[in-house]
Amino acid sequence: MDLTVVAYVVYLVVSIGLTIWVARTLSRNGRIFLGDVLHGNEKLADAVNHLLVVGFYLVNLGFVALYLSGDDNITDTRGVFEALSTKLGVVLLVLGVLHLGNVWVLSKMRRRGIMEREQRPPVPPQGFLGGQDQGRDSWAAPAAGA
Repeated sequence: MDLTVVAYVVYLVVSIGLTIWVARTLSRNGRIFLGDVLHGNEKLADAVNHLLVVGFYLVNLGFVALYLSGDDNITDTRGVFEALSTKLGVVLLVLGVLHLGNVWVLSKMRRRGIMEREQRPPVPPQGFLGGQDQGRDSWAAPAAGA
């Protein structure tokens, strides 16, 4: 068997395995963040979580497929390891960037949700201040000729 094909097979198996592992980790732990952000709406949290995981798979597996081909013809075992280290290193970097991006977005959403929950007016409204003329606002300028 051609060593280039062996390198491709190993690359695909490891890259797809890593992608699945990271996606499951994001799904399992991201659901907690989404549940908090969405105020305990579990169905919506599950739906958003599933959509994020599908997007993660599409982006990363698309990158893995695009990065599969190589210009070099691998002739020895050393070449297999060199090609794999380069390809897998780039895939790991992309996975890391996507993972950090997901964590950043989830934490930003969570922070926004916490801030929205904690915002309360300092004093509840107790009524309206009425001017002498109830027909128009007391702060408005008088009409011309009035």
